Amino acid sequence: MSENLELHPDRNLAMELVRATEAAAIRAVKHIGKGDKNAADGAAVDAMRAFLGTVNFEGLIVIGEGEKDNAPMLFNGEIVGNGNGPKCDIAVDPIDGTSLTAAGRQNAISVIAVSDRGTMLDASAVFYMNKLVAGPEAVGVVDIRKPIGENIRALAKAKGKPVDEMVIAVLDRPRHEALIAEIRAAGAGTRLLLDGDVAGGIHAARYGSRIDMCVGIGGSPEGIVTTCAVKGLGGIVQGTLHPKDGAERERGEAAGLKFDHVYEMDELVRSDNTFFVATGVTDGGLLQGVRKKGPVILTESIVIRGKTGTIRHVEAEYLADRWQ
Repeated sequence: MSENLELHPDRNLAMELVRATEAAAIRAVKHIGKGDKNAADGAAVDAMRAFLGTVNFEGLIVIGEGEKDNAPMLFNGEIVGNGNGPKCDIAVDPIDGTSLTAAGRQNAISVIAVSDRGTMLDASAVFYMNKLVAGPEAVGVVDIRKPIGENIRALAKAKGKPVDEMVIAVLDRPRHEALIAEIRAAGAGTRLLLDGDVAGGIHAARYGSRIDMCVGIGGSPEGIVTTCAVKGLGGIVQGTLHPKDGAERERGEAAGLKFDHVYEMDELVRSDNTFFVATGVTDGGLLQGVRKKGPVILTESIVIRGKTGTIRHVEAEYLADRWQ
């Protein structure tokens, strides 16, 4: 048992990591709706980095904020934690939905995902990935290689619901105009996401959610983070890398990435010993945002453990005067 605790992340680690996402969310609050996404992101990065430094683990950042948003900390290859305890791969996004935060819109969250060291796919050379995410009923039923209409009909049958009651989440981007048209032509409805497809993917994989599937081109880092969560939800994630141009494809090939290839869940994250931790920044369907009530600050977080398929909701109260 002691060897396992030394080498692999355990359940106590997840509860420590919640403190880091809570801190990032709390520090971002004063920037909600102020129009400056960089200020919100910077405050969240500083807070998350400070709290990660106290955690008992050695985390290698495979998917970092610095790589994605040119931030000075939490960059790819950085080691975080106090150096004691398990060695892990870690993906961080102090705010998934910086534009949402700046505009005061819903569904911004602070996120950390963890797996055993050496198990996360480093897809940082190619920023975009075409993804399909769905719940347990979709396993062996849908396939990203198939037309979206065929997948919708197959999943509707597996879930025992009419096609016209199916809801498919897609990022609201010009690149998805044809995809959105195909979804609607199949008879399904769309849930257009302004930003933050991590939350959309988790919604699609959770039992009883109104969203049945999340599809389309979004960030490759978000695909890895989502996979860490879906490992604990029993669903499916598939992805194909989507380079912006020939130069990005060449960089991806030099990094050993595969193109014209469907990455399955166990290629995106080669371990079931995963944790996904998120705290709400602004209110959303997945989590409530940070709230201040009198002398206390309230946060809501979710912890998903891949190994056991456990989902925990964590509510915390902080004394507001300690966060001045």
